[in-house]
Amino acid sequence: MDVDGLLADPSTRIVVCCGAGGVGKTTTAAALGLRAAEVHGRRTVVLTIDPARRLAQSMGLSELDNTPRQVKGIDGDSGGELHAMMLDMKRTFDEVVQQHTTPQRAAEIFANPFYQAMSSTFSGTQEYMAMEKLGQLRATDDWDLIIVDTPPSRSALDFLDAPARLSRFLDGRMLRMLLAPARGGRSMFSLVTASFGLFSRTVQKVLGAQLLTDLSGFVSALDSMFGGFRQRADQTYRILQDPQTAFLLVAAPERDAVREAAYFAERLVAERMPLAGLVLNRMHRTEVPALSADVSLAAAEVLTAAGDQPLTADALLIHANLVSQTEREERVAATFIDAFPAVPTVSVTAQPADVHDVDGLRTIGALLA
Repeated sequence: MDVDGLLADPSTRIVVCCGAGGVGKTTTAAALGLRAAEVHGRRTVVLTIDPARRLAQSMGLSELDNTPRQVKGIDGDSGGELHAMMLDMKRTFDEVVQQHTTPQRAAEIFANPFYQAMSSTFSGTQEYMAMEKLGQLRATDDWDLIIVDTPPSRSALDFLDAPARLSRFLDGRMLRMLLAPARGGRSMFSLVTASFGLFSRTVQKVLGAQLLTDLSGFVSALDSMFGGFRQRADQTYRILQDPQTAFLLVAAPERDAVREAAYFAERLVAERMPLAGLVLNRMHRTEVPALSADVSLAAAEVLTAAGDQPLTADALLIHANLVSQTEREERVAATFIDAFPAVPTVSVTAQPADVHDVDGLRTIGALLA
């Protein structure tokens, strides 16, 4: 895969790094952003949704928040800049509310207990707000390149499913019934109460009357914004389908991670989203591939039996394990490559230590390129 060609192309405006958790998406996104800024002179922002804050540490920043912060100490000779930010999903949700309703209505929404819970912990909110923030960044047109480090979800597909899931929630039968009293007045409330019947009383017993009241108030307050949610979700989804967006799958050479990448690739193809390639991260290799694992083990056994050259015997055993690991990783990677022969790939060699600074990110960027 020609990573430099992708980063240098002015028509590439968004790069989305996705894959299973723990495969190095955050490091990959940061390394791509640094290389785009330093080598290709692009004004770049990296949006991370990583709660571990590794991106801030690796870039020498004391903290990241919902506002892009410029990364100091990068080589600016090419004219590029690197900025980084970490999604604050509650603040992003608050911003959406403030932008699309009156100050009085916004205050009512912020005070609602159900909103407070939903904006912080509701399943899928983080993924949806990541899409919201991406849409906001793209709309400003301040950036040559936006790189997104997708949420560490149970499934990488959650990032793509978030807009549709929100629309289903907004169009749900239960939600429409809760909205009916606010839209139709007391007579409508009586009708809806009658239609609830035993079910309404059962819900109150399970959830509690106060929670049901809070939920109804929350839905009523947000009623005027629902159309805006759907519209922005549809707009962001179209942005993801645009040729100016490039999806990069990131996977470690492990069966579960590669299987997750394959699921994601199938989904991207089905949704007509531009898949740029696969990054096989933390791959191992040996400097002496001609010396097989079997030969190394046999030689180590001979030396051990003779009681001679114990250090050499240990080195041969280490080499045998490395060769076996390399071969196993190549077999795992081949399952994706065989299934998607048209998808370009790039391998990144496993590093002796975790990446924790800009120099480390430069190394990863060079390996990617």
